Amino acid sequence: MGISDLDAWIEKLKDSVLPSEDEIKVLCGKVREILVEEGNVQVVYAPVVVVGDVHGQFYDLLELFKVGGEPPWTNYIFLGDFVDRGYNSVETLLLLLALKVRFPDRVALIRGNHESRQVTQVYGFYEECVRKFGSATVWRLCAEIFDCMSLSAVVEQRVFCVHGGLSPGIESLEDIEAIDRKQEVPHEGPMCDLLWSDPEEVEGWTLSPRGAGYLFGEEAVQHFLHVNHLNFIARAHQLVMEGYKQMFQGRVVTVWSAPNYCYRCGNVASIMELDENLERNFKVFEAAPESSRPEKGRVKAPDYFL
Repeated sequence: MGISDLDAWIEKLKDSVLPSEDEIKVLCGKVREILVEEGNVQVVYAPVVVVGDVHGQFYDLLELFKVGGEPPWTNYIFLGDFVDRGYNSVETLLLLLALKVRFPDRVALIRGNHESRQVTQVYGFYEECVRKFGSATVWRLCAEIFDCMSLSAVVEQRVFCVHGGLSPGIESLEDIEAIDRKQEVPHEGPMCDLLWSDPEEVEGWTLSPRGAGYLFGEEAVQHFLHVNHLNFIARAHQLVMEGYKQMFQGRVVTVWSAPNYCYRCGNVASIMELDENLERNFKVFEAAPESSRPEKGRVKAPDYFL
């Protein structure tokens, strides 16, 4: 697979033309080679754009690139939840994987709680793969890639980026590095917590109503930042109607990048730009216009829980 092949794939994917099953197998093999060499805590340099959940909303991802810039001209961290609930999880994930192979140092892919075999069998990605390819082979290939994705990133040793949040079982970044991430997301424990936890106005740690992970308060955030010499935490995982939300005097930022989530929530989305001095600039955007969304292949979205 040469650069010209990748460039051609990327352009076809942007036009919603899917590769063959054999081509996807080659792509996943290349992605795997790159991801397994990355640590559980990826080192990323500023300036960089931080992206929250995109959830298979492919045409909104293309809109996002219009707002934030195309790789490699813009450096990106994607905070997980690439698939499920949207109409085009396959196209969304494959485009991001192709961009990762083409520009490995400019695209960071962090695992979300939906990058999981169990979750994707409930919320749409498995069903979409079977419908578009006639079997579960592509889903299985992608699930193996999920197991290789990093659990977090740190920008300039100062900004901790993760899909969900903190864990009572994690004191330091070294604790995250010690996790064996190459597995299905466990139902409990530190790896689960990183992908499932949420910040909330609570004292200490409280079990999450999601059924996995924890709710963590300002004291836990301050302690984690102090121990690891960090400025703030950037995370995704929660729908924010305004596109982003800052908590605990700006020590936690939630970025949400799926506008009009599930094609019915009416929310705007955002991306967070971090400049060389780690100053934050939020760019808010709306869903791609209907004229840019081909009806071909669209099915009624299941009425999934939000």
